[in-house]
Amino acid sequence: MRVQVLLLGLVVGFALTGCDTVRENAGDCPVPPGLKSELRAKPPVSEDEQIWQPGYWDWNGTSYSWREGNWIKRKPEVTNLWMDGYWKRDKVPAPCYWVPAHWVS
Repeated sequence: MRVQVLLLGLVVGFALTGCDTVRENAGDCPVPPGLKSELRAKPPVSEDEQIWQPGYWDWNGTSYSWREGNWIKRKPEVTNLWMDGYWKRDKVPAPCYWVPAHWVS
């Protein structure tokens, strides 16, 4: 009788572990922390057109790190549309993956 109860406990434990995996691959993706307030310095003196790249959260595989905003040389193929980093899932069930912050071209 004890062996049957132990065996039943193991089966239920494995079943619940599988449920956690499915829920992890089907639930909401994580949300990065809110944006930080930052001061925008004056643009540098340059012959090149400069555009402000705002600060953003970046995922390093284990945690978020804040990347300070800065002025960068504007590339011709870059629009003025900045996309913050976000988590995405292409299908369910599947794990979420991090899409880094980027300029939309």
